[in-house]
Amino acid sequence: MNLAEKLVMERRARLAAERMLDQKQRELFAANQKLALHARSLSDQIVEQRQVVQVVRSEAAALKGENTRFQSDLERAHSAAVMAERRLWDSFETIKDGFAVFDPNLNLVAANRSYLSLFDGLPEVRPGVGYQTILRLAAEEGLIEIAPLSAEEWCLDMLKRWLVNPIESRVVQLYNGEYVKLIDRRARDGDTVCLAYNITETIMREAELQEAQATAEAANRAKSAFLANMSHEIRTPMNGVVGMAELLCETPLTEEQKLYAETIRSSGEALLVIINDVLDYSKIEAQKLVLYPEPFDLERCIHEVTMLLQPRAHAKGIELLIDFDIFLPTRFVGDPGRIRQVLTNLIGNAVKFTEKGHVLIRVVGFEMAPGMRDLRVTVEDTGIGIPGKYLEHIFGEFNQVEDQSNRKFEGTGLGLAITKQLIDLMEGEVWVDSEEGAGSSFGFKLSLPVAEDTDEMEAAPILPRSALIVDDQIINRSVLERQLKTYGLDVVACRSGAEALAALGTTPAIDVVLTDCQLPDMDGIVLAVRIASIAPGVPILLFAPNPGEIRAAMAEADLACIAGFLQKPILRSDLVRRLKALAVPAPVVVEAAPVGVRTMRVLAAEDNRTNQLVFRKMVKELDIELLIANNGVEAVELYQSFCPDMIFMDISMPEMDGRDATRAIRAIEAESGSPRVPVVALTAHAMDGDADGILAAGLDFYLTKPLRKALICERIVALCPPDARKPRSSDVDEDLAEAG
Repeated sequence: MNLAEKLVMERRARLAAERMLDQKQRELFAANQKLALHARSLSDQIVEQRQVVQVVRSEAAALKGENTRFQSDLERAHSAAVMAERRLWDSFETIKDGFAVFDPNLNLVAANRSYLSLFDGLPEVRPGVGYQTILRLAAEEGLIEIAPLSAEEWCLDMLKRWLVNPIESRVVQLYNGEYVKLIDRRARDGDTVCLAYNITETIMREAELQEAQATAEAANRAKSAFLANMSHEIRTPMNGVVGMAELLCETPLTEEQKLYAETIRSSGEALLVIINDVLDYSKIEAQKLVLYPEPFDLERCIHEVTMLLQPRAHAKGIELLIDFDIFLPTRFVGDPGRIRQVLTNLIGNAVKFTEKGHVLIRVVGFEMAPGMRDLRVTVEDTGIGIPGKYLEHIFGEFNQVEDQSNRKFEGTGLGLAITKQLIDLMEGEVWVDSEEGAGSSFGFKLSLPVAEDTDEMEAAPILPRSALIVDDQIINRSVLERQLKTYGLDVVACRSGAEALAALGTTPAIDVVLTDCQLPDMDGIVLAVRIASIAPGVPILLFAPNPGEIRAAMAEADLACIAGFLQKPILRSDLVRRLKALAVPAPVVVEAAPVGVRTMRVLAAEDNRTNQLVFRKMVKELDIELLIANNGVEAVELYQSFCPDMIFMDISMPEMDGRDATRAIRAIEAESGSPRVPVVALTAHAMDGDADGILAAGLDFYLTKPLRKALICERIVALCPPDARKPRSSDVDEDLAEAG
């Protein structure tokens, strides 16, 4: 190989080396670029990691601070909880009642010293012991009075008690005589919290209260017995006083003697009112008063009360008026005796405190439910009225308005209190409106069932189509006018006789005239005479408070035009019946007594000589054969020999009282098969329950002393057998009519 070839080969090798160097340089440059990029990226990552590390370090420092704070708070809370638990248990330790907590497995968790002391320091009773073990220890050690149960039965009973939720409280007696009430409650987490409450003082106090109650009840029974005895002791002589005074008033007397006799009778009746008020108040106070609902006629009940008070009102010159809602039924179901007592109190007070004018009894009603009426009864008067400052307490016990205007009126102050309590007992309301010097309005509301009301006169029509009313009282005119218009009559109302005569001259036809017997310009008889001369044949009905006055005036005048009379206040049913009777004159039937009819036999058993005399005088006008027995033994003997048609039996008699005598008579009747003879009790007892005891002894009827002539005669007439002559006389008929 020559030099040239060597040089060529060298040059080629150099060129190849240069190309290789250039390529390696490019590769090195590219590698350096990649390395620079990677170094830059790595540097950025290092920066980021440093920031993250700083954040983590900062958060770690914060968490470490929070953890320290949490640990501090936890330690403080734990200390507070320990302190609260210690305070709680210290509190439980200070109370005298036992306190304990049991876990869901009925094991004792904790208890205060009072609870543990119940077990007399038994070491077995400590935290961790089971409830059943505690029961067994208490029973076996005699810590609890468990008789008559055995220890096993008692433990089983107490354990069963815990299985019910809520747990029933239980009272147990400890060995030392103390009483503990166990009150157990189930907690939400299943624990049971127990409280052993010492009620020894409460039990002792209850025993003392029971003893005091027994003493009070004994005292109340003694008071009731005292009142019953006092009632009997007072009523027995009062029967003689009032009865004799009543009989004395019927005899010929001078005006002065009649005044004395009337004073004796009215004073005796006033004393009886006081006795009745005291007895009723005593019964209401002892909650012994019982209502006896029955069907009754409310309008007739009001009318009967007004008739009883009519003489007193007539003597003072005041009118008693009744405005009974024409669309309201009259028969209801209630206690008529107590309703009559309420009406007597309210109407009697109105008459008592009214010197002139009128007393109006107004009755309205609303149907609140089918068969029920909401009744409102008001008693309005034109009396002295009540000052406003006294209205709030007017229904209180022994409350009376003490001022110059009513100082002359006497009373017990119990009437309105009894009225309110009776209305409250009947679930009603009572109220009063009054203005001093302008009268008062007392009222009450009752809800009563409607009784079946059948009107036997409903079939007969009212033929008069027009009526003339003459009365100087505008209230009376308006009440009558409204009632007659309801029944379809055309009514002309006048306030004087002259006005009535003038109306007759201008009115084409009048079918009936209703006029008051006392008018300011002329009386009813004079008016009737003048009407008969102007309009002959027109029937005239007179009305006045006293029917005796009307009958006497009619007998003197002997007027055929006077068709009859009505007693004021006018009863709606009487008014309708009288108007219907004008259409068809009732035939006069004279009953001839059958030949040979015997006299009615009456036996009266009464040990008091004065009462015997009173009874004889009361029935002297009756056509009866009367025998008097001095005691129960004589009554039984005379029953067998005299064979009476009825017996009046005094309850309190020596040797044999009325109850025993009646039982003996009933036994004789049962043994011999004799018909039952009616026996009417005569008694001075008036306490609640007396009537039930008397009627249970076999007596049929019940009358309270002092006896009333009208009631005695009414009972004899009602019990007269068919084969005996009617014992009535004309005087007795008048007495019964005036009694209502």
